[in-house]
Amino acid sequence: MSLDKSAPKIKSMFGAIARRYDFLNHLLSLNIDKRWRKRTVQKVPPGDGPVLDVCTGTGDLALAYCRAGKKKIKVVGIDFCPEMLAIAQKKAQRAGAEAWLSLVEGDALHLPFDDGTFEIVCIGFGLRNVSDPAGALKEMLRVCRPGGRMAVLEFSQPRGRLTGPAYRFYFRRVLPRIGRLFSRDRFDAYNYLPRSVQEFPDGPGLAAMMRDAGMADVEFFPLFPLGAATLYVGRRPPGNTTQWSAEREKALAGT
Repeated sequence: MSLDKSAPKIKSMFGAIARRYDFLNHLLSLNIDKRWRKRTVQKVPPGDGPVLDVCTGTGDLALAYCRAGKKKIKVVGIDFCPEMLAIAQKKAQRAGAEAWLSLVEGDALHLPFDDGTFEIVCIGFGLRNVSDPAGALKEMLRVCRPGGRMAVLEFSQPRGRLTGPAYRFYFRRVLPRIGRLFSRDRFDAYNYLPRSVQEFPDGPGLAAMMRDAGMADVEFFPLFPLGAATLYVGRRPPGNTTQWSAEREKALAGT
């Protein structure tokens, strides 16, 4: 049976675990998820222009960009789960980043921004949860400036002879039990997590999806340890934004 990635299902699931989401992420990754976000910001560093973090969740990647700018740049985080955004807002207040970080409730498939608005568009561990990942990539490309950069940070599957089976055992057997123990999750999000990773393309497969969406200069970098996460980077080709506007209008007309 295929996973239910309908918007109501995903929104309800993440709303249910929002209060324990950060704690469990850090616990289950042994805090390595912080290193993965830091690596993303290092590989795709901010310049002078604004940054958009799609599926921002509790705002960790958006806040990483706020901290990384040599001068304070505008960062926008967008997510359709208000419970997650409420936590992100509190974290922004504690970090003193309210003046630079704006949080918007919205859909990754219909980003409420004009073409070519952002210098960098990123998404961390959210693309596989979108009902139409290819559509989300096209939207990310649309709102990115010509010549601007995109970063996709996502879980991947180690395939080593020893590391592959060990990783799968942890992800399928250990992680769901720990997740349920601490989150009391009635939506079974931590059973969803390993299945969503297993069924989602990684490595060359996701890089190809980004190229098909129109991104140029796509590369991917497996991250420590074991390639359990991968960073994908690309660029929006120079060109007229009219093409992307026409495609978006056509897509919206069909919804």
